[in-house]
Amino acid sequence: MQNETMYEWSDLRIFLAVARQGSTVAAARVLGVNQTTVARRVAALEADLNLRLFDRRQDGYRPTEAAAALLRQAERVELEAETFNRLVAQQSRQLSGVIRLTTMEALAYFVLTPWLGEFMELYPDIRVDVIATEQRLDLARGEADMAIRVYMGRPTDPGIVFRRLAAAPWAVYCSRAYAARHGQPETAEELNEHLVIGADGPLAKRIPFAWLAAAAPRATVRHVCTSIVNVCAAILAGHGVGPQPHIMAAIKPDLVKCFDLPDFDHHFYLVTSETLKDVPRVRAFNDFITARATNMLEAKPRRG
Repeated sequence: MQNETMYEWSDLRIFLAVARQGSTVAAARVLGVNQTTVARRVAALEADLNLRLFDRRQDGYRPTEAAAALLRQAERVELEAETFNRLVAQQSRQLSGVIRLTTMEALAYFVLTPWLGEFMELYPDIRVDVIATEQRLDLARGEADMAIRVYMGRPTDPGIVFRRLAAAPWAVYCSRAYAARHGQPETAEELNEHLVIGADGPLAKRIPFAWLAAAAPRATVRHVCTSIVNVCAAILAGHGVGPQPHIMAAIKPDLVKCFDLPDFDHHFYLVTSETLKDVPRVRAFNDFITARATNMLEAKPRRG
């Protein structure tokens, strides 16, 4: 097997400096190292290449014919290295700025906020503004840059890029205290004999809550909420039974699962404005969230 010639880019820098300056002393001054180091590295490069690169004369170093043939290619390597360094510096500068992320309150409070501590350690120059709301802000119109949302089926919103994170199943839950006093409903029909947490506003239009209202028309509603987080708090306080995504039971282990809701084909998606998808800070956040989301969001609660 033929031996491969090995050399480092730093050796080529020294080779170019000596060829341009005409002496190891002048090259050392340009490079900010001592003359002995330059002379030693030139000798080592000649040994590695098995070529004499310079004629050592009284008035300095003169490139040999072999060195002259290599000089133009070495300059191309220098140009590529400088271009690479500029690109790295440019990328580093672009990993800064603000990302405006919107998501539902439950995810914002209990999932996203703990993750952001790690993200801020990795990218201290990127600021993430979290807009926690049950309303769907319009990313295409610039109301936010990114979102974590639940969709039924595959989303097709124009001007938006989607990345599926995990399934988003739902179930009916109660508290341990409620189960001890009233028992646990095991079917939709049995909900009619229980206290149910109702929903109002945009939350009432969400499929799990609309399904619950239709499935248990005779249930007693004593507490009405406008957010999933509030519904969870009402369930844990023993005010009644209500629907929650599985992720909430993984976060709040005191929730007692009564039974699964039908498969509504709900999935978590990371949503990004198409105009921002290639911005370095957005790509970094996109990859960070995706790497952490799947296992957490697909957590399956145990039956109470």
